[in-house]
Amino acid sequence: MARIRFRLTFRNIIFFLGLVFFFNKGHAQNEPQYTQYMYNIGSFNPAYSSSVLNPEIALMYRAQWLDIEGAPRTLRLGTNVPFLNRKHGIGFNVVSDQLGPVSQTFIDASYSYQVQVTDEINLSFGMDVGGALLNLDYSKGTFEGPEPRGDGRVNKFYPTIGAGLFMYQDDLWYFGVSAPNFLGDGVYKDEVAAIVEGKMQFNFIGGYVFDVSENLKFKPAFLMNYIQGAPLNANISANFLINNAFTAGASYRVSNAVSALAGFQISPSVFVGYSYDYNTNPLGRFNSGSHEMILKFYLGKGGEGSKSSKRNNKGKPKQIDTPRFF
Repeated sequence: MARIRFRLTFRNIIFFLGLVFFFNKGHAQNEPQYTQYMYNIGSFNPAYSSSVLNPEIALMYRAQWLDIEGAPRTLRLGTNVPFLNRKHGIGFNVVSDQLGPVSQTFIDASYSYQVQVTDEINLSFGMDVGGALLNLDYSKGTFEGPEPRGDGRVNKFYPTIGAGLFMYQDDLWYFGVSAPNFLGDGVYKDEVAAIVEGKMQFNFIGGYVFDVSENLKFKPAFLMNYIQGAPLNANISANFLINNAFTAGASYRVSNAVSALAGFQISPSVFVGYSYDYNTNPLGRFNSGSHEMILKFYLGKGGEGSKSSKRNNKGKPKQIDTPRFF
C-alpha cells in the first residue's frame, strides 16, 4: 500500500512531526477533541440525552492549529431530546472531521433510560448505534511506494456501537463513563487499517458546582480519554457562572494545551460559547492556536439559563431555582 505524506513544504514537515508527537505521546483518539466538552457531553456519552431539562440543539465548529496547512477542522451538529416522563431520551449526532487528505463523517443515534437512585440522584443508561464514512483522497498529497489502486481514492464505511452511564444530582454534580465503539479494530481492513487505528476508547467526565454567592457559581470539571495501548489524555477545566448569564474560565489539556473559555446566555433559549487553545508542546511554535465555537438552542421553556420546574420520576413537582450548569 502507498504511504501518504504531504507536499514537502516547511510547514507541512512541521505539521507531520507534530502529528507524530501528538499521537505517540498518547493523545490519539477515535473521535475529534473538544475544549468545550462540558457543553458537549451528548457527543461522547449516549446516556446524557435523558438527563437534560429541555430538548436542545448544539452546533459546534473547531479550527485546530491555525496556520498549518491540512490541520484538523471539525463541525458537529447534535441534539438531545428528553421524553416528558424524564425516564427516556434520544439523541442524534453528525460530525464532519477533516485532517489533510483524510475526512470522516460520524453519524449516530442514541437512546437512554433514566432511573431515580434517590430523591435527588439520577442514573442514566445509554446506547448509540451509527457509523463513520471514511474518505481518503491521494490527490491531496504526494505518495511513496506502489501506485494507489483505482482512482486514488479510498471510501469506506465502518459501523459503531457504543454505550455509557451518566449519574448526576441536579445543579450540583455529575459523573459519566462511556465507550464510543465496542467494535474496536475488528472492522478495519485493507487500506483503512493503515489510516485508522481502531483501538477501544473510554471517556470519563465529571464536574461539581459550588455556590460562591447568590450571583456566582464555580464549576471545576474534567474529561479523560483512555485509548487501549496509550497513556491517559486528561483535560481539566474551571468555569465561573456570573448572574446566571455569563461564563468565563480556563482549561488545561495535560502536556498539550492551555485554553481560555467564555460563554453568554443570549436569551433563555440561546447560548453561545467560545474557546481559544494555545499549544504548550513544541507544536505551539508553528501555529497561532485553535478556535472553537458552540451555539446551543433550548427548545423548551426557560432553557438552562433561567428558572424552570419539572417533575421527578415519582411524579412530584420539583422546583429548579438555579441554572443547569452542565
